[in-house]
Amino acid sequence: MFFTELNNTQCKSYLIADIESGVAAIIDPVESLVDRYLAVLAYHQLKLKFVADTHTHADHRSGCTALRRLTGAQVLMHEISPQPKVDHRIYDGDELSVGEIKIKALHTPGHTPDSLSFYVNEDRILTGDVILIQGTGRADFAGGNAGDQYDSITSKIFSLPDDTLLFPGHDYRGNTQSTVASEKALNPRIAGKTREQYIEIMDNLNLPLPERIQEVLQINQSEVDDDRLKFPLLAELNQVLQMEPLTVKKNIETGKEMVIIDVREASEYHGELGHIKGSKLVPMAEIPASLDSLEAFRDKEIILVCRSGVRSTTAAAILKGLGFAHVKNLKDGMLAWNKLGYPVET
Repeated sequence: MFFTELNNTQCKSYLIADIESGVAAIIDPVESLVDRYLAVLAYHQLKLKFVADTHTHADHRSGCTALRRLTGAQVLMHEISPQPKVDHRIYDGDELSVGEIKIKALHTPGHTPDSLSFYVNEDRILTGDVILIQGTGRADFAGGNAGDQYDSITSKIFSLPDDTLLFPGHDYRGNTQSTVASEKALNPRIAGKTREQYIEIMDNLNLPLPERIQEVLQINQSEVDDDRLKFPLLAELNQVLQMEPLTVKKNIETGKEMVIIDVREASEYHGELGHIKGSKLVPMAEIPASLDSLEAFRDKEIILVCRSGVRSTTAAAILKGLGFAHVKNLKDGMLAWNKLGYPVET
């Protein structure tokens, strides 16, 4: 196995390659460094099989879409990732391969709901931002949860063999790798801490937000790069009322007046998850151009829908910021709707 960190910066991207078969994968590519990745692939005569983000990033633009366009590689992300253009959705425990290299995907939420870690060849793990070297990723972004993060680290990362090499998504002290044993014993955030103690520590960090976070999230969550669409602040996202699928279903059955707007792409709307009967398709990128037609619903109850509830929360916050007073979100989106067996159309 040929394995290397590609960026030499605080933000880490990893190349996993089987030289003999000539195939590779890149984990957490950064858009501004795509030229470097292409040069490395060409030098080693490697075909890029897939790219994957360990989570939806808030501090830099992902390079996944650019690498798919330039190399034909598939984009892989967790099943609840808000990124709409994903070729393969990953579930906890999924087995991936790069030539003869085996990779197991572990769902490790906490930093973000869609956080993944990749256990490679049973000797190293790429943890994204759920755990860092002598630290842990923050859990105060929209959807972050310190309790979930503690559970992910202690029950999944720390259950691996002690000599497992650990490679994080970021490092701010010049470190390159650690081990599970070292983090179990020495990580000051979590070593020897109870779940309640860890949550208290994380709740009192008071870290500043990354620069350009709203712009970066807008692009990484929806592939929308449009100055006309103002991405909401995190506080505004957290204020969106989340409606349980059962409540929405009952409201439909009783004939309650409301408008259901689905902000996915047309291919998703008519795809495997289907859509709610009577819902209106207004893809995220088309919201600015659709405001005139949406004006008729300004005083009505509006329910926003997407795949997992993330994009639609963003859309709901945008509409609230534009004066639509009765906007709510379908909690956990069409994934939850389908899981409950509620009716859909395709």
